[in-house]
Amino acid sequence: MLENLPVETIEYRLSPEEQVCSCCGGNLHEMSTQVRQELKYIPAELKVVKHVQSIYSCRHCEREEIETPVVTAPMPKPVHSGSLASPSLMAHIMNQKYVDGLPLYRQEKQFSRLGVPLSRQTLANWMIHGVNRWLSPLYDRMHQLLLEKDILHADESTLQVLHEPGRPATSKSYLWLYRTGKEGPSIILYDYQETRSGKNAEKFLSGFKGYLQVDGYAGYHKVPNVKLVGCMAHARRKFDEALKVLPSSKRLTSGVATMEGLNTVTNYIALSAT
Repeated sequence: MLENLPVETIEYRLSPEEQVCSCCGGNLHEMSTQVRQELKYIPAELKVVKHVQSIYSCRHCEREEIETPVVTAPMPKPVHSGSLASPSLMAHIMNQKYVDGLPLYRQEKQFSRLGVPLSRQTLANWMIHGVNRWLSPLYDRMHQLLLEKDILHADESTLQVLHEPGRPATSKSYLWLYRTGKEGPSIILYDYQETRSGKNAEKFLSGFKGYLQVDGYAGYHKVPNVKLVGCMAHARRKFDEALKVLPSSKRLTSGVATMEGLNTVTNYIALSAT
């Protein structure tokens, strides 16, 4: 569990003056040691990296020639021109938001405790820049690979967006989810749309051919060249509800709503076109 972590060893020894027997006054020797391990947390810190770029010119040309060549030492380009953002800081903020689900207003408070007042508006601008610069090409490539599969899953969920141009905050929007099956590395993509129209799925899955596992929403029928297959979880739900209202003595009797009948029916539904 700990073998890949760096180790700091602190030894506790008696001084030569203390290595004296309390009984006879003789010298003590080290007979054994006992070890206690603990995990040490090293808090994050911020520091300023000042990039100083030297610019050179020729003394002779400055005195004797009409033009003087100027040579500038090469320097890495900034991750976001005109800002304080560094590659490591951008990566940290994006990882905190997208991997750990930490909102920008909480990250704003974290930076404030570290002594740097970075507003959430600034962080949001950096996020937009990072998404457009790096995540969008990655998303597009994952989308391309997703469409090459022969089995996909799709679903949609409601979402409210604040301060969206031309729409009140109470408007209902939708976040569509698409993911691959069990084979190969999983690809999970979200697609924000203002409506639940099946045209959204039709557009996103343009070029896909194969099995599309969804719930009973009719909008997925707009997707061409696919065979819709039912969702076992949705099919089992009503049978499970029917079982729960039966007396415990009747749950094991023969019938479609028993566990055996439930498994048979739902397996059939999941493998059949809706």
